[in-house]
Amino acid sequence: MIPLAAFFVALVFGIGLIVSGMFNPAKVLGFLDLAGAWDPSLALVMGGAVAVSAVAFLFARKRQVSLLGAPMQLPAGRRIDRRLVVGSTLFGVGWGIAGFCPGPVLVVLGMGEVKALAFTVAMLAGMAVFTLFAPRTRSGRLQTSSEESPGSAAASAPRAARARDSGP
Repeated sequence: MIPLAAFFVALVFGIGLIVSGMFNPAKVLGFLDLAGAWDPSLALVMGGAVAVSAVAFLFARKRQVSLLGAPMQLPAGRRIDRRLVVGSTLFGVGWGIAGFCPGPVLVVLGMGEVKALAFTVAMLAGMAVFTLFAPRTRSGRLQTSSEESPGSAAASAPRAARARDSGP
């Protein structure tokens, strides 16, 4: 059931990207061109996405399992650190240069666009480099910002939250 639900969610997401124009690099670059011929229409799309996400996260925080029975896995980290700033900057620079981000590029890749293939190859190479050099926990998992060191307050915060939420 989960793969079928994932397929339909991805299909609706892809259709939304096409209808909104977010798959079109020229439209995205027009949105990012604040000093030139700025196209504010994607701001409405993003505002709508933020509003829907905010409601969904409020609903999700109150649940232990998803509507399909899978465990809820919400982000625990809230800290802004160097890794987040560098990663966000790299994402923004790539988006500004190419006009693609990971979701829309898959839609455009499905349309057979060569530029999308080049972006996807570069994106996958960047993911591979990150995976090779990213810090890992003792168990071998990729280390998140909240798991910086075994004794840090950030590392113990998720455990404390789970203990608090599980109740007596």
